[in-house]
Amino acid sequence: MELAQLKYFQVMANIRHFTRAARMLDVTQPALSRSMSKLEKDLDVRLFKRSDGEIELTQEGARLLRRVDRILREVESARREASNLQVGSSTEFKLSFIHSLGSYILPHILRDFQAIYPDIQIHLNQQDSAAIPQVLAAGESDLCLCSALPMTEHSAWAYLWSEELFVAVPLGHPFADRVSIDLHELEYESFIALKNNYSLRILVDQFFDLAGIHPEITFEGGDISTLSGLVSAGLGISILPKPTGFEHPELRYIPISFPLCKRALGVAWNTQRQLPPAAVNFQQFLIRRFDDVSEKSFVEQPA
Repeated sequence: MELAQLKYFQVMANIRHFTRAARMLDVTQPALSRSMSKLEKDLDVRLFKRSDGEIELTQEGARLLRRVDRILREVESARREASNLQVGSSTEFKLSFIHSLGSYILPHILRDFQAIYPDIQIHLNQQDSAAIPQVLAAGESDLCLCSALPMTEHSAWAYLWSEELFVAVPLGHPFADRVSIDLHELEYESFIALKNNYSLRILVDQFFDLAGIHPEITFEGGDISTLSGLVSAGLGISILPKPTGFEHPELRYIPISFPLCKRALGVAWNTQRQLPPAAVNFQQFLIRRFDDVSEKSFVEQPA
């Protein structure tokens, strides 16, 4: 395998369209197709399923993509060090994050990072998920913690972990003692949700569509803490992540049996902008932190 093949595979696996991937890589479509065929032959596995112009990753392809992402990150890091592209000894960087991470995951990530790098200063910026691509493109943030971004020419997103979403109800609610619940059972419940431009709200709306329901949204908030407080007061129910070790004492979190309700979270950056050394340290810290977590679900890390 060659590095060019791995890069081609990474782009192809994300774009899943030969013509668009070839255009992004500035190679001809036949050349890209030959490179992917050779990679499959060298590895003796099928990496893609091809049908009527549609391209999907096989299970082997998905496993290879996770490894290729790590390999190319390490290569890029080594390239930066070897060519001395990092400027001076910068000890600060700009980090944006979506609203739903600020109340339970981000504080513990920052605490543990600064225990290792006490001299690094992080400039935090809470953002709507819809604004993340523009923030990265404008250089207003070096890194963003967010859900998966729409693929753009100069952005990259690395998967870090996934978290299950639950139906959150107050104590005493008729569903409070349920072991699991199907979303279609919630058709006539009053819902408390994030504002409709937040990525978690967009995902929840997609789950509603899958379940074939359109429940009434009685309140839209800007953060999970507010939603949790309103649910605990009996003003409605919600679909929320269950922060390990930080559950609201007056809530019950009920697993959803259908549809499968999870969201993927990761770190994004602009590939056209050089990351400050401090941002590279944080990026690598995140990858190490979540690389060993079982099934990439959030687990509280010791201080």
